[in-house]
Amino acid sequence: MSAFSAKRALGAVAAVTATAIALAGCATGPTYTQGDGVLKLGGILPLTGALAFLSPPEIAGIDLAIKDINEAGGVLGKPVEFSLEDSSDGDSPAVAKDSATKLLGAGVDAIIGAAASGVTRNIIDQITGAKTVQISMSNTAPDLTDWADGGYYFRTAPSDLLQGGVVGNLIVSDGNENVGIIYQQTAYGEGLEAKANAVIADAGATVVASEAFPEGESNFDTIVDKIVAAGADSVLLISYDEVKKIVPALQKKGFAGDKIYFVDGNLANFSDQAWKDYIVGSQGTLPGGETDAAFKQRAADLYMENYGKELTEFAYLAESYDAVMLLALAAEQAKNDSGEAIAANMISVSTGGEKVSTFADGLAAIKAGKDVDYEGFSGPIEFDAKGDPTGASIGIWKYEDASGISVLKDVVAGNSVK
Repeated sequence: MSAFSAKRALGAVAAVTATAIALAGCATGPTYTQGDGVLKLGGILPLTGALAFLSPPEIAGIDLAIKDINEAGGVLGKPVEFSLEDSSDGDSPAVAKDSATKLLGAGVDAIIGAAASGVTRNIIDQITGAKTVQISMSNTAPDLTDWADGGYYFRTAPSDLLQGGVVGNLIVSDGNENVGIIYQQTAYGEGLEAKANAVIADAGATVVASEAFPEGESNFDTIVDKIVAAGADSVLLISYDEVKKIVPALQKKGFAGDKIYFVDGNLANFSDQAWKDYIVGSQGTLPGGETDAAFKQRAADLYMENYGKELTEFAYLAESYDAVMLLALAAEQAKNDSGEAIAANMISVSTGGEKVSTFADGLAAIKAGKDVDYEGFSGPIEFDAKGDPTGASIGIWKYEDASGISVLKDVVAGNSVK
């Protein structure tokens, strides 16, 4: 069975489940493998490696969601449990595999992560093959849409089919005609580069050079030389933490700092970088829109309480929080915490039904025999048959001053699967 067919079947099961719940016990619902009554979640996040700067907001989102769920009464009347393991990055593939083995051995019902699409490629078969749900808050590689995951893989971030189109159009609409692209040679980088490249060409501009680099690369002088020599009037950077090496290399060559375009993997707080004044006027894209200020403050306060550190990055905070909420609501609706039951109810709790935005409201609705449609801080989500959020937004951010901190300028809504 293809991934499409499997998830279509699971969607049908979810619809049957919702009908059974609505009948308040008048009919027998579908039969799943029975869980142990405690929702056990695992996290495989980049505690080390090139994407480690993204783990604080992801951890903060997960922690806050679990706090809110447990304060509302927990799932199936019991507190949610969570175990966190390292994913590292593409340079250390064994780390994520070992973490997945450890969590699966501990009997987790669902795993949140990995953050990087390339890392997910290394562990998705292992996790979904064990009939354990995997949900990522930040995987954006288009090829994951059609992965043969048996219906157990979901993501709350949109495919780069959307972000690639937005950033490509942004570059051309700014009047750039000769674009250079520097991209990481991973599932993430290749997928985003392909879409952005095509959109730039379709919009009437020319990609004069597109240069790939291996994850973790530290010397970009040669690549930057090629971009400059090709006559690029702008450059799109698709990377993770390598951006901190690429930008100084561009500055050294005298490339215009306001003609740099960032993406979600590197749109960060650069207030601690010596070159922060060089990128004034540069822009970037990030899935999601404006994150609710009160929500961000609650997450930051909890992060400080738990880890004694200030939360300075907020990318994928909302997507992480919403991933946990959807897992919890799916288990509650199924009245079963097994991976099989959760997977079969993920589409149902994200589409149709009574709209809810908190676990407490969702729990009350489910106990009243209603189907729910969770709309979170990252948007409406609404999983399709392949586990992708069909409707999504991409924020356009700008480094307006020398603070090294970007501000949201616009939000572009679109379909993430076209």
